[in-house]
Amino acid sequence: MTTPPTVLIVDDSLTVRMDLHEAFEADGFVTVLASTGEEARAAFADAHFQVAVLDVLLPDADGLELLRELRAAPGRDAVVTVLLSTEAEVADRLQGLRTGADEYVGKPYDAGYVVARVRQLLNTLDTGLDADSDRTTVLVIDDSMTFRAQLRDLLEPEGYAVLTATSGEEGLRVAADRRPQAMIVDGVMPGIDGATVIRRVRLDPALRDTPCLLMTAADDYATEVQMLEAGADGFVRKQQDLAVVVLKLAAILRQAAEQLPIGPVGSLHGPSKVMAVHPDRYALGELTEALRSDGYDVVTTAEPNQALELLAAQPVDCIVLGSDGTSGRETCRRIKEAPQIGDTPLVMTGARDDSILDCLEAGADDYVRTVDGPDALRAHVRTQIRRKQSHDESRRIREELMRRELAAAEERAARQLAETRAALVEELEWRNRELEAFSGSVSHDLRGPLQIISSFAETILEEDDEPLSNQVRHRVQRIHAAAERMADLVESLLILARASRGELRRQLFDLTAMTWEVAAEVQARDPSRKVEFTVREDMTADADEGLVRVILENLVNNAVKFTRRVEQPAVEVGCSGDRFFVRDNGAGFPAGEANKLFRPFARLHSAEDFPGTGIGLTTVHRAVERHGGEIWAEGEDGRGATFWFTLPPARSLS
Repeated sequence: MTTPPTVLIVDDSLTVRMDLHEAFEADGFVTVLASTGEEARAAFADAHFQVAVLDVLLPDADGLELLRELRAAPGRDAVVTVLLSTEAEVADRLQGLRTGADEYVGKPYDAGYVVARVRQLLNTLDTGLDADSDRTTVLVIDDSMTFRAQLRDLLEPEGYAVLTATSGEEGLRVAADRRPQAMIVDGVMPGIDGATVIRRVRLDPALRDTPCLLMTAADDYATEVQMLEAGADGFVRKQQDLAVVVLKLAAILRQAAEQLPIGPVGSLHGPSKVMAVHPDRYALGELTEALRSDGYDVVTTAEPNQALELLAAQPVDCIVLGSDGTSGRETCRRIKEAPQIGDTPLVMTGARDDSILDCLEAGADDYVRTVDGPDALRAHVRTQIRRKQSHDESRRIREELMRRELAAAEERAARQLAETRAALVEELEWRNRELEAFSGSVSHDLRGPLQIISSFAETILEEDDEPLSNQVRHRVQRIHAAAERMADLVESLLILARASRGELRRQLFDLTAMTWEVAAEVQARDPSRKVEFTVREDMTADADEGLVRVILENLVNNAVKFTRRVEQPAVEVGCSGDRFFVRDNGAGFPAGEANKLFRPFARLHSAEDFPGTGIGLTTVHRAVERHGGEIWAEGEDGRGATFWFTLPPARSLS
């Protein structure tokens, strides 16, 4: 069990301090008391607390200034703060809330409201202060101290956390505040009896699903039926062995565990805030007195603009608008049209019977005649709050069900995607195997016949025994050249296939040395041509060495080929940052045509001027993409070309 929460109470009135001290301690809080600003500042520095209740008017300090100091103190920004003051006008509330208060309560206050509101704020902020969050909580409501103690001694060894209340009214407040997982209620108590407690629990949207076990000393069948009809989940007679309580409690909790686990909305018996609006100060006082007798914190104002301003800063549970005239109906319309405020229940009061239709048309949710008295007003307010809470609960259930439906749909979609992906992978593997088989076929079945054709053509051309006519020689030369071109194309396609598949074997290697090797091989093919090569020193790459050699061979060969008609051909290989380039001073290509270079068999120059297979740059593009890089070209017709490419290392791709 964790340490109970601590509340700092700062008020110069001894009566107020002791009243709040008793109320908070009765609810399980630890209290720290201060009567002056100096004592409050000392507590800010030294005391450990999660809640601060600050009086606005102190003999040596201003409560709002203390609040600013508290908010600015290291580690105090999450402290729940409640301002308490006789200055309860809307302007004062707004100033306190804008200064940083979580709640503003006007005097005279209801101590039960203050305690319940503080615990509600703690739960909202999820400070984790519930001492029994890991245990099932049971609320015992019984006016007998002896019986409460017996049930505590019975339940705690079974692993339950036990809360107690001495009356039905107190039990409802504790239930609204602490949200127990089950309740054990005595049938006969002072004030409201057990059956009435359970009926009110069943009417409360936040508590209606709480399992209730009712106990009584009565021994007749009619009493049992009466209690069960009131909404009890189980019935135990006090004359029975109390071990029955444990078994029945476990049974009703098992049934409750099967319900939809949706967080509850605010409880009807929890702390509620009501705004009273009336242009007449005397009538406003009467409304306030009538509503406070039900334990509400009442915010009062005579100005509609102030009401709208406060509602925008802090919502309330219900609005009572005490005017059925034209100005009152206009205020009702303005409130109902305001964003995020219009859903708040609004009850209008007035003296005329014939005003009800006009008020309802203006947007009011209910209408109460002033002649019906304060009891009628309180009943209508309770009904509207309960209706709003039921509506909120229904909306949250719909949202939860929709969320679950969406989650199930996402799961189904993910499963279908995984199945589709698996099928595609299987098909891709099959196609790769087919491609490998085709590559092998090309390698053996096509190159062999092409070599035979080329060899026989070459032999015929070289034989002197039977001289060939010029026409026949020309035809055989064409056969030999076509076979050579076909062999080059087959080899290019095989290189492209290897560049498009297979596992990358990355390693760090010397790119400068590889470039010089490629340049030497190109020069060796045509020693009569002198091409000036420039290669930047100390270039390295983290890539597949075999594929990068394919990239360089194609780009360098390409550069040398397109400088064939230049008097002083030059090829430069270098880098700028993480970008590599191969630059030449050759034929270049038409402006705006760079995007066509990497397409298979695409040509920007005639094959007679610059022969080739049309596969080389496609292979380069494929190899660069395999590394997660990019390739692009820059150039102008007749003024050379530059091919840029990147080879990002594997760690930068993760």
